[in-house]
Amino acid sequence: MLLLVWMAPVVYCFSSGQVIDSCESMQPYHSGITAQTTPPPFNITTDNTRYTLGEEVKVQLQATASIPFTGFLLQAREVGGQSPLGTFSLTGGSAQHLSCNQKLNSAVSHTSDSVKTSIQVTWRPDVPAFEKTIQFCASVVQNYRLFWDVKSPLLTVTNDSTGGTTSDPTAGVSNKDCGVSKVCFSQPSNCDPTASADCYFMSARMLFPSDEEVRYEMTGSSDGYIAFGFSDDQIMGNDDIYICGIGSNGLVQLQRAFSTGRTAPQILPLGNVSDVRASVQGSIISCSFTSMNTPSTVRTTGFNNSYYLMFVYGPSKNGLIQLHTSTFISTEKISISKPMLVGKAGLPQIIKAHGALMLTAWMSVATLGLVVARYRNGFANGKKLWGKDIWFLVHAFMMSLTVTATAIAFILSFSYVRAWSGGAHPVLGCLVMILSFIQILLALVRCGPQHPLRFLFNWTHALNGVGIKALSVAAILTGFRLIDNTPEQWLMKVMGGFVGWEALFYILLSANLKWKVHGKDTSESKMTTADLLLLALFLSGSIAFLVSLLVGIGKS
Repeated sequence: MLLLVWMAPVVYCFSSGQVIDSCESMQPYHSGITAQTTPPPFNITTDNTRYTLGEEVKVQLQATASIPFTGFLLQAREVGGQSPLGTFSLTGGSAQHLSCNQKLNSAVSHTSDSVKTSIQVTWRPDVPAFEKTIQFCASVVQNYRLFWDVKSPLLTVTNDSTGGTTSDPTAGVSNKDCGVSKVCFSQPSNCDPTASADCYFMSARMLFPSDEEVRYEMTGSSDGYIAFGFSDDQIMGNDDIYICGIGSNGLVQLQRAFSTGRTAPQILPLGNVSDVRASVQGSIISCSFTSMNTPSTVRTTGFNNSYYLMFVYGPSKNGLIQLHTSTFISTEKISISKPMLVGKAGLPQIIKAHGALMLTAWMSVATLGLVVARYRNGFANGKKLWGKDIWFLVHAFMMSLTVTATAIAFILSFSYVRAWSGGAHPVLGCLVMILSFIQILLALVRCGPQHPLRFLFNWTHALNGVGIKALSVAAILTGFRLIDNTPEQWLMKVMGGFVGWEALFYILLSANLKWKVHGKDTSESKMTTADLLLLALFLSGSIAFLVSLLVGIGKS
């Protein structure tokens, strides 16, 4: 009761909109909840795409799909920046001022958890010589479990009241004429680089009538460089690359390179390149240029041939590019002489195979092996084959199959990725692999059943098995978190149901085992019937969960 009373003001402060702790991250502190990745049902509009120093800009946050929101936090930030800029004035009673970064009226938020469909405020730049491209950023909460990060189109500064020069963060990069006169590849698909700071974009347009010149554009948010390349396959290596990165002098420079594998690409002479335009505004790096260099990989050369497109971004150090942070690869080979919109490839088949093997091994095969060993009294206990108990042979076969599948999945994953990425997932996977081999070693050197120290093996073997099972579940969950982009986190929820289903039947099987040992009715037929019914129900539910998750992996 005291705990509930103590927590009451904390719960109240979120509904009242006093979310000062969220000023920097722009995220509501809802335990375990992250922003949705689907297109938001809300948008931010302004009454102009430019602003002039000292003049106000009207800003409106509104629902676009008849879905009201209950809470929000709105700031103006430099593109790629983290600090609030300017000050807000209120025009209605559903919003209130917040002082973020100890700056008065630098943000606005809700006043209560009542439903809203629209909020309108005004914003004014308040710093002399303020000449930055800005964007309005908001975290919009539909309910406790659903919120979106929403951003407005970019606003550029007008240097004088007559509409002089503007700060252009994208170096003239635009999605205009995509699919009409140029090839465009972006992430998210069909995003507008002039309207979103989260748009990674490249395009290629043949300049007629020469058919030997191409105008390239690329832009994206990065702390070092962005790059695109032409490849014969969807694996990095033997790729013709253009890099747009921040040099040691702090200026953006264009480079051409060729990758020979998973090491740093070899920098080449820039060649026949002209009309280079490069810029960096905040974290947005952009380059556009005209090139007469013919795309060339090991097996393919020429403008009219087809290539996979790759787009990467990552950090740099003293002007030298480091290992990329992320990679986008086209779904199919394309020719830059044929204008089209290019889609991003899905999860590679080899990674899908890795996930399917790990899931099947540890949530089906290993589970059956554990159940047979733990509850063997109901599974041919006392019956032998080749001088061994049948339950033992089934257990040994299932666990050997599990370790074999794990080893294959482990090799598939690391042979494809060839890098340590994915946060906790590879760490958990390595622990599962190591402890699995230790489990086999323990089983091979175990002492006989009548040995006085046999109990040490029994406990060690059992505890290590339980530990591996728990780590494998954690590895699968973190793996699903990496590939599940659905707003409902569908794979994660089904996996949670699968784990709950197993836990329920462990309890039921334990109760059944205890009943058989201590029950008054020890009829062999009744015991067998109960065992078979539980096992049949358990397997049918497990197979349903397994098939659902395998389908989900296949569609990732």
